[in-house]
Amino acid sequence: MNNKIILHIEGFAILALSLYFYGYSQLSWVLFLILLLVPDISMLGYLYNNKVGAMLYNLFHTYSLSIGVVICGLILSNQTILAVGLIWSAHIGMDRMIGYGLKYPTEFKDNHFNRV
Repeated sequence: MNNKIILHIEGFAILALSLYFYGYSQLSWVLFLILLLVPDISMLGYLYNNKVGAMLYNLFHTYSLSIGVVICGLILSNQTILAVGLIWSAHIGMDRMIGYGLKYPTEFKDNHFNRV
């Protein structure tokens, strides 16, 4: 099995786990649908240039921040923060599942999936 397929499977697993825990926590599915694509606002950085665009995109599409938000939601027992973290993680997993990876500063389509 090649590395690219493993990355797609990893994305699917994160998406599935995020959806499972979101449903298990009985959080709002309306909120889920409203916020699912919000991390893609980070692509606006590409209006400035490719380097800024890649930096912002990668910042908002890395698991460490979204998982940090989930952990904060759990520690603080705050359902809204937990929901945001799970939605954010689901978004990243969804992107990875369909092949959108972390960006290189050369151009928008140049991502880590292309170089695996």
